[in-house]
Amino acid sequence: MNKNQTHRVAVLGTTSWGTTLAILLARKGIKVNLLARTETEAKTLIESGENGRFAPGVSFPNSLMVTSSPKTAIEDVGIVVIAVPSNTIRTNMHRISSFIKPDTVLVSATKGLEITTGMRVTEVIREELKKDWSGTLCALSGPNLAKEILGGKPSTTVIASDSESQAKKIQNIFSSELFRVYTNSDIVGVELGGSLKNVFAIGAGICDGMKVGDNAKAAFVTRSLAEMVRLTSAAGGNPLTIAGLAGMGDMIATCYSELSRNRTVGFKLASGIKLNDLLKSMDQVAEGVVTTAALIELSNRIKVEMPIAKCTYEILYEGLSIEDAMLGLLGRDPASEWN
Repeated sequence: MNKNQTHRVAVLGTTSWGTTLAILLARKGIKVNLLARTETEAKTLIESGENGRFAPGVSFPNSLMVTSSPKTAIEDVGIVVIAVPSNTIRTNMHRISSFIKPDTVLVSATKGLEITTGMRVTEVIREELKKDWSGTLCALSGPNLAKEILGGKPSTTVIASDSESQAKKIQNIFSSELFRVYTNSDIVGVELGGSLKNVFAIGAGICDGMKVGDNAKAAFVTRSLAEMVRLTSAAGGNPLTIAGLAGMGDMIATCYSELSRNRTVGFKLASGIKLNDLLKSMDQVAEGVVTTAALIELSNRIKVEMPIAKCTYEILYEGLSIEDAMLGLLGRDPASEWN
């Protein structure tokens, strides 16, 4: 990667998070190409000078360019940030892979698992890349509520990579006075932390909607973290990662903030709204719904017991009542906290 390329970044995805990352980088004076899905969407974004759907009132910096052409967006950049919903990763990689240069650094900013395979996003990306690609694959994850970041509130995140030198380069590019970036070598743990917390945030929202109290919600979140640790360890990640920003940090933000889409899903389910009706009413993707199904596939495959995740799956997909789910969890046999 040459010096000029390191300061040109393409962001795939006009989602709230993709738009936020593009603006965050462009505010630093970095030239950013934001890749829209269609020519019509690109034209709307260009004419309005903002993403009125996901970031109304936040103007695009001068160094941010919007295009619907993968070739224009990607062929001359050194870094490609992928910020699309997890269930569209393969489709989007098919769309852009032929334009990615062999030494391009890819940064996954998507938090989720592939529903049919339980694979992490970077695993899917790697499968879809051309054989001559020899660049670096990174994962970016942490307690990152897009609206707060766009509003100039301080935030932190983690960039994980097998390459320490490349992680530090990405750290430097993304870091700003209000956005502090840490590095981590544990891609597995960082990705799983960011993905699984969406599942458990649904349950946290149910706790709030059912008004079970702070004691019960604290217990729910803590036991959910225990399930995250078990799965991360079995999948080859470092359990300490789950104690960090990409695990517990993201879990706290997502389980407690009213800005969290996944918490909102749980909260509204507790009020009696049906899942299909709820999803139709939402303008953005709640990754936890899809990730729950993928998580059950993954946990079954690597033989990790996850009772909270299983109950969440049964509520979402098998019609289990919230009341029966709560009774089932509370009625489990007594056990050691650390087993």
